[in-house]
Amino acid sequence: MSGHHRKAILVSAALVGGAMLMTACQGTDTATDTGATQSSSAAAGADNAATPSGTSTAGGGQSADKGSGATGKGSKDGAGSGADTGNGERQPVGQSCGANDISWSTKPETQAGGYILIIAKAKSGITCYLPAALPTVAFGSDGTQAGPAEQSAAKQIKLSGTTTAYAGVNPKTTNGNGGKELDSIIVGVGDNDPNPVSLPVGTITVEHPIVTNWHTAQADAVPFG
Repeated sequence: MSGHHRKAILVSAALVGGAMLMTACQGTDTATDTGATQSSSAAAGADNAATPSGTSTAGGGQSADKGSGATGKGSKDGAGSGADTGNGERQPVGQSCGANDISWSTKPETQAGGYILIIAKAKSGITCYLPAALPTVAFGSDGTQAGPAEQSAAKQIKLSGTTTAYAGVNPKTTNGNGGKELDSIIVGVGDNDPNPVSLPVGTITVEHPIVTNWHTAQADAVPFG
């Protein structure tokens, strides 16, 4: 083989080797670029999965606020006071009467062996409620208290204007000559009334006294017990 022909073969081999080397480098670069791209795509997918669409990651998001009710309106009944109307709301109730909200008077009656009729009206400009409970009626310095003359429950009474409430007191329910003689009674609206009043009744004999509930009709306030 001549020297010229051998030189041509060596040049060709060098060219082929160089081409193969360049191809190998390009393949390596492509693989590296592809791997980087796939890694970036995977990272983006993880971020999307961690942050659901439409939810803000700053401050908790709107859906959390709605669920907690933090921005909702308060309940209709405010502090929750009043009577339950049965539909989830509460109806406001007016103030309870105290003895000093009432104009009092008494009257002796002859029915049922004789009793004292207590008459109660709201003072001018006052609207209040007598509770569904016995009035508190006490006698003498020892505070002898009248028991119930009725077994049935009372009803709340709204006092206002000319509305009148009545309760009947029988000061002596025993036979015989026992008892103590007094000339006044102490009346309060319930046991916790801070301002009970003393009402003159004339001379009465007191022994095991009883009192009715409050009524709006005088005929219902006779203490037959």
